[in-house]
Amino acid sequence: MSAPFSAADLAAFTRDGFVKLPAIVPRQVADAARDILWRQIGLSPDDPSGWTQTVVWTADPAGFGPFGQMIGSPRLAAGLDQIAGEGRWGRRTTLGNIPVRFPRLPDAGDTGWHIDLNAAPDWSKIAVRSRSLLLLTLFSEVGPDDAPTRIRAGSQRDTAALLGDDEVDLMAYGPRLDEVSRHRPVTYATGEPGDVYICHPLLVHAAQTHQGTRPRFMSQLPITLDPHLDPAEDTPLGAALR
Repeated sequence: MSAPFSAADLAAFTRDGFVKLPAIVPRQVADAARDILWRQIGLSPDDPSGWTQTVVWTADPAGFGPFGQMIGSPRLAAGLDQIAGEGRWGRRTTLGNIPVRFPRLPDAGDTGWHIDLNAAPDWSKIAVRSRSLLLLTLFSEVGPDDAPTRIRAGSQRDTAALLGDDEVDLMAYGPRLDEVSRHRPVTYATGEPGDVYICHPLLVHAAQTHQGTRPRFMSQLPITLDPHLDPAEDTPLGAALR
């Protein structure tokens, strides 16, 4: 598989802390995965009367069928090699947790600015030397009104400046992450089924309420890093902190 990212794409990741990788699989594969997710949550795309909760959580059941095609995509693997370094990231067998966000419902109280927790063994900590990066995978069309994840472009540098060398508790630093990154421009994780966003572990981002008409399906998955992130490393991950 040829490298999917151009030099300009890698420079954008270094600057902004994220990059979009379109079409890791053909659209019909992501559509098939979404059909399975509808059945898992017991709701119908054709019956909005059942859409009564702002967010319904589900998950990739076992990495089978279309889910296996997505997480095992050679195009995705080649993109992660370019961002994190070949052989440095941990391969996953499922796409992880999937929040399904429904339209025109009240805020669920989960729309604050944050970075994701470190990967196991201690999920309550955040650190510059992170153990994981974040993968956002779209299973539905996501336009500006469809609750796209909000991203503060370049905020990974603000997070790095705030945190010291040691792991710290997220609860103590959460509000400060919002404060130090407020000056950053906001961009949105829009796209088509089968598109993926590869995000720096220190990137400040947030959910938002859904103002559109069709539910949004998106998975969020930590991809483990071994060794841990080092700001001095010669990868786009490291360069994004310098």
